[in-house]
Amino acid sequence: MLARRAVADLDLDLGGTTVLTEAATGPYAVTPVLAALAGAREVHAVTAATRHGSVDDVVTQTMDLATRVGVADRISVTTELNDELFSTADIVTNSGHLRPIDATRIGAMAPGAVLSLMFEAWEIDAGRDDVDLAAVADRGLAVAGTNERHPDIDVFGYLGSMAVLQLADAGVAAYRAQVTLVCDNPFRDSMERGLRGAGAELRTVETLERLTGPQPDAVVVACTPTGESVLSADALWELGRAWPGTIVTQFWGDLDRGSAAEAGVEVWPACPPPPGHMGVLPSRVGPEPVVRLQAGGLKVAQVLRIPPDERSEDQRAYLDEL
Repeated sequence: MLARRAVADLDLDLGGTTVLTEAATGPYAVTPVLAALAGAREVHAVTAATRHGSVDDVVTQTMDLATRVGVADRISVTTELNDELFSTADIVTNSGHLRPIDATRIGAMAPGAVLSLMFEAWEIDAGRDDVDLAAVADRGLAVAGTNERHPDIDVFGYLGSMAVLQLADAGVAAYRAQVTLVCDNPFRDSMERGLRGAGAELRTVETLERLTGPQPDAVVVACTPTGESVLSADALWELGRAWPGTIVTQFWGDLDRGSAAEAGVEVWPACPPPPGHMGVLPSRVGPEPVVRLQAGGLKVAQVLRIPPDERSEDQRAYLDEL
């Protein structure tokens, strides 16, 4: 089972702790189960109805998985997010249904509690401001991001496969396709390896302000969100004029669908993701990247509970420090 393997690979040990995290559907049902498998005494998993499923769906999927691995008695799923949950937790993750973790929530946390960011620290500058880090510092609580490129986690290793599958969903086979990758962040190397490995004839640029070279079959946009469209109206207009028929896949970075339509540019997915979110989820390639990412975030919490001067180099390697 992927969850047991991830716990073993990471030597994940949360023995005796109380964990506050989320419960969700599909592969994301694994998060509270991982914490319990790692020995947590209690796991409080907060949930809510979303477009991905109802509360009943979440409870059923989470507890079915927990029952199969024998940890259901240590997991409770709730829709009530309150200060008491924060005050009793040794470990808090900044998972979706707990956000935003504001100064009031942080003020309720117990001294010595730790906060694991389930993403790399550089993403904070990409608009991931759902944790009041100033309040965390004021309380003296330990916090860190997750080193997603650690060999035992290696979520970045799946980015290329995600891009290839998103292209297929958009009707473009990567093999022998002319693809322009627009990328201005650390996703670049992993995406290039995956796209080239699938046989794409790839060209990478940081912006599309000036179009050069032959017309590609697809433009893959993987740019750091800015709060605005990462391709300007002028860039979209020029793309539609110079490369008519080229499809744009929104991997990451918001795109103005209205400006794209006016420019005659087709954008995939047809239904835009929420602002700042990826247009293709890691779960598109299967549950493993989700399991490894969630387990990695919990490993960060384990390391944060060790006094800083007692952490080994190997332990610190899991942290992406702010």
